[in-house]
Amino acid sequence: MLWVYLSLIAAFCVATQDTVLKKSLSHLSHYEMIGYPILYSLPFFLVTLISVPVPPLDATFYWSFIISIPLNALAIMLYVRAIKISPLSLTVPFLSFTSLFVVLSGWLMLGEVPNLWGLGGIGLIVIGSYVLNIRPGQWSILDPFRALSRETGSKLMFAVAVLFSLGSVLGKVGILHSSPLFFQTALFVALDILMIIYLLARKKIHIPDFKKEYKIGIFVGLLFFTHIVSQGFAITLTKAAYMISIKRLSILFSVFYGWLLLGEDNIRVRFIGASFMFAGSLLITILG
Repeated sequence: MLWVYLSLIAAFCVATQDTVLKKSLSHLSHYEMIGYPILYSLPFFLVTLISVPVPPLDATFYWSFIISIPLNALAIMLYVRAIKISPLSLTVPFLSFTSLFVVLSGWLMLGEVPNLWGLGGIGLIVIGSYVLNIRPGQWSILDPFRALSRETGSKLMFAVAVLFSLGSVLGKVGILHSSPLFFQTALFVALDILMIIYLLARKKIHIPDFKKEYKIGIFVGLLFFTHIVSQGFAITLTKAAYMISIKRLSILFSVFYGWLLLGEDNIRVRFIGASFMFAGSLLITILG
């Protein structure tokens, strides 16, 4: 059962980090918001990487590692922009589409046809995304589709789900050809350093500015680090599908935070929609 607790820790850290970024740092540009977790998590990742044994590495590890860096970097940039400009309770649930895209890629590339549970999960995700955009008292059957087309954050998170579905495949390849903890920490050391260099080169951030909110920086950096390491350990103790299904509870945590700490409206409907999407993700991941 240790993997369950570790997966829950990862889910909690993801949702809490998102909430802290939005509540405390959304007055900054999304580039500066990105800078806080990647800059302050780097020392934690470096120390961990030094202490992790280096497994035998082959060519497959290196190509999956190299491709994972820009893929995850783009996903992080879109992710933070989405939570900056739109409510958490409207954006984060769209991560459920990651499971759907994994099923679709398996069908298109490998001829793997989902069973009835998988099809049911796809249906729940679609229903949930529809319910999520219903506004009581101002509703017609087409309103949720119009709301989705207007909500930029939701569309960005939809793109993030595509990138995460590709990243999950590459991450699995990299882990199988190294070790979970080594791959996770090495990837995010490289990712953090390269993203910092990129943002500095484009003059999107200035390192001295990050001293202003250093307490928040340490907190979100530690949350980001704990999320990645907890996920790395959990995936060694159980099937990746089971770990991901528990981690998706971050969707419901984010909706709860949106109501409790951010004062987001229409929360009951959004919680119902998010619950449909979480249940669909669960069906696809475990049974589909």
